[in-house]
Amino acid sequence: MATIPIGSTIGILGGGQLGRMLALAAARLGMKTHTFCPDPDSPAFDVCTRHTLADYQDTQALAAFADAIDVATFEFENIPTETTRRVAARVPLRPGATALATSQDRIAERAFLARHHIPATRSAPIRSPADMEKAISITGLPAILKTARLGYDGKGQREVSSPEQLASAFAELGKVPAILETLVPFDSEISVIAARTPNGDQCVYEPACNSHENHILATSRVPAPLKPALREQAISITRSIARALDYCGILAVEFFVSSTPEVPPLLVNELAPRVHNSGHWTQNGCATDQFEQHIRAICNWPLGSVERLHDVTMTNLLGDDIRSVPERLTPDQFPHVYGKRDIRPGRKMGHINTIAPRTN
Repeated sequence: MATIPIGSTIGILGGGQLGRMLALAAARLGMKTHTFCPDPDSPAFDVCTRHTLADYQDTQALAAFADAIDVATFEFENIPTETTRRVAARVPLRPGATALATSQDRIAERAFLARHHIPATRSAPIRSPADMEKAISITGLPAILKTARLGYDGKGQREVSSPEQLASAFAELGKVPAILETLVPFDSEISVIAARTPNGDQCVYEPACNSHENHILATSRVPAPLKPALREQAISITRSIARALDYCGILAVEFFVSSTPEVPPLLVNELAPRVHNSGHWTQNGCATDQFEQHIRAICNWPLGSVERLHDVTMTNLLGDDIRSVPERLTPDQFPHVYGKRDIRPGRKMGHINTIAPRTN
């Protein structure tokens, strides 16, 4: 695969905070960025070289966008398949369409994990009420019902403990395709961030331990409190997933960690084919953060060091949290502000990385 040279233009589908931080990282490497998004208030628009304000179904705008860039990527996975197909027909799309199609649909994702014998929570697809009885026989109850597509931060999910609750939850979620997942006991959730180039070179950051509040990521901490064998297993599984997907770019893999004897110690919860909230700690914890690493990977540059330089706690800033940032900062804290205009309860407005001397 050819290297994308300095001065080239990287196209980014999506204009949120992840696109913003990708554009900033690209600029440090001497690359231009062109963001495509239908939202006029996209925070990425403030920092990219050029942007297109258009619907993802606008075929003329997509064609012009693709013809103006050298390589394309995306900052979130819920992009219409037809959109990525049109872009990929004109310019390299990294990660590719297969990785996107697998991870943007939970049914496809679980089928992929099963084919490759990767441990995950028991699950069963539900496409209609006729599937419910069989699904319960596979997962048992209580369980979690999740829409196959478009769910995030707890949206599109319901916990159910009876067949009647399952039927009601399926109706509440719009009777769209969904999966039913076993509700497993777990001690913690970790995530592993990996990078892979078109040539197959890989590197993997060490796991971060995540905590959530109201289904939204609150903090990610490194080092994660893991036994060395589990740490290496999580990294190995992540590497194998990236290879199986023939992946290019940053990939995030979320795991449940369990000490319950009847449950495997590591279970894959979710894949994210993009830079990820739980990888923000790398911005002040490593020589090469996940955003620069993604740009390097999709441009087929040598990957940077993933050695952790500090202990780090990443804390999301939600809603009004952003207002007090200037007054409360300490010398060991590093803010990353997303530039969103509207402050709303629960909305991710930025994050702070708090560093400490490395302990191990």
